Amino acid sequence: MHELFERRASTRSLDPATEVTGAQLRDILDAARWAPTWGGVEPVRFIAGRRGDGVFERLAETLRRGNTWAKQAGALVLVCTEVREENRPDRYSDVDAGLATAQLILQSVAYGLVAHPMAGFYPDQAQAEFAVPADYRPMVMVAIGAPAAPGAGDPEVAARDAAPRSRLPLDEVAFGSRFGVPAQLD
Repeated sequence: MHELFERRASTRSLDPATEVTGAQLRDILDAARWAPTWGGVEPVRFIAGRRGDGVFERLAETLRRGNTWAKQAGALVLVCTEVREENRPDRYSDVDAGLATAQLILQSVAYGLVAHPMAGFYPDQAQAEFAVPADYRPMVMVAIGAPAAPGAGDPEVAARDAAPRSRLPLDEVAFGSRFGVPAQLD
């Protein structure tokens, strides 16, 4: 497995002094733009702001109370996707948004940053605030920044960030002959 996957973490304790440069954010968004897309339709759009600019502040205002930690990020990105068209189900746009978000995250990690995706924001508020057309919907907000020093910030958040990362074993999520039967990978 590539080291980027191992280094990726959804850190919440962010260093408020770390800047995400314009060049970094451009590359991060460019990586997201190059994500696979069903039929080449490219339904994903981004609204991005860096800490200190008006866009960042407006994005931060749409965060739900549980995600106020994200205001310490160096950048916030709102990922929007096109709503269903006549012959294309929503799931394709949703998958494309997920793929773009994943590539955004991995490019952030390549820069030594963390990128934490969140559903904890008010989509209707974001839609109105940024005049997102009715045929697009805000899907996910991503906070991009650098981890705070161990133990810094909110102790509860720092404790969660310090906890070991884990995932279910592969044989509990990758199946072969039928659901629940581990895939034969040897």
